[in-house]
Amino acid sequence: MDNPIVLEENLDLEFIDKVYSIPGGEKIKDCLQCGSCSGSCPTAPFMDYSPRRLFAMIRAGMKKEVLESTTIWLCSSCYTCYVRCPQEIQITDIMYALKQIAIEEGVSSKGSSAQEMVKIFASLVDKYGRNHEPQLMTRFLLKTNPLGLLDNAMIGLSLLRHKRMPTFPRKIKNIAQLKKIIKKAEEMEGY
Repeated sequence: MDNPIVLEENLDLEFIDKVYSIPGGEKIKDCLQCGSCSGSCPTAPFMDYSPRRLFAMIRAGMKKEVLESTTIWLCSSCYTCYVRCPQEIQITDIMYALKQIAIEEGVSSKGSSAQEMVKIFASLVDKYGRNHEPQLMTRFLLKTNPLGLLDNAMIGLSLLRHKRMPTFPRKIKNIAQLKKIIKKAEEMEGY
């Protein structure tokens, strides 16, 4: 893990304000750097920066490093960090918001294709109201690792044969209603 050194003149104070304006984001100021979030995170060993370190980087205005990190994309949304945080910082929600900022600004994490997975997943949910795993994996592998389709074909066929994966996508009932809810939530969050 590298140890980025950033000159004060390269810090992005607007980024700090943007993160603090996220609902619950202002609580990052209260972070004690106790490490409860990082110590309880099941995916922390795979992240380039622990959640604790990422929050310190946010407070230091290290926008580029934060948005390019794999940390925000590897958050498993288990909420263990939030439950154990003595300051009750909504860490998982902040990770979601950081993903959104990265997508809006066209920033992708180094060495990770998680952002592509998120985009495909969101497009499927938008279209059907739910995920369709065969389409998700097919589109993801076509985009990131076309040869991976061959590697995973036998697994996919076995899952289909044992009826562990749906063949065709099905839309949820009242998908228009779901889209209204999502639109309203986006308006409320300011995304």
